[in-house]
Amino acid sequence: MSTVKAVLFDRDGTLVHDVPYNGDPARVEPVDGAREALGLLRAHGIRTGVVTNQSGVARGLLTDADVRRVHARLDELLGPFDVFAVCPHGPDDGCACRKPRPGMILKAAGRIGADPADCVVIGDIGADVEAARRAGAHGILVPNTATRPEETATADHVAPNLLTAVRAVLTGPPKGRVLVDERPLEAAYAPATGGTDPCGRPR
Repeated sequence: MSTVKAVLFDRDGTLVHDVPYNGDPARVEPVDGAREALGLLRAHGIRTGVVTNQSGVARGLLTDADVRRVHARLDELLGPFDVFAVCPHGPDDGCACRKPRPGMILKAAGRIGADPADCVVIGDIGADVEAARRAGAHGILVPNTATRPEETATADHVAPNLLTAVRAVLTGPPKGRVLVDERPLEAAYAPATGGTDPCGRPR
């Protein structure tokens, strides 16, 4: 069993395609590999959560209810998640929860009874991995078109896609700066599950 107890995901640009200030559940679209990645974690007994900055609430572009509806849809498509942690504040509000501050990571870890050192945070920008670092968790950057080159250059761990990032933590915390896993998907399930499908169900 992995010493990693939980993987906490950034939402927009990491688990789902980024739709700025999205309050419409119909526009929630998982990124490639998200279902398989989450199925792998659950099949290995690793808990899952979402930690997301939602400054649209502070800006008056979203309501708390909008965020909850989007997360209900995310749970339908990719869940069940063990925890959702949301920062509704703006960049200048001085809160302790908005990434890159560590508050959401600490809150999410506490709610599922995990030490931050036993958690991995996966995100697409520097604020995600910096929040992990400040909380004492492990951070993995999965770059996309929104990721700045300097964020990729300074991240402790970088993976080319979500599935590779998840595979890298199935047996413990990430090792090495650039994470690579060339195994077929089915091979990632075999050691811990004795044969399951990508949703963690027995074959």
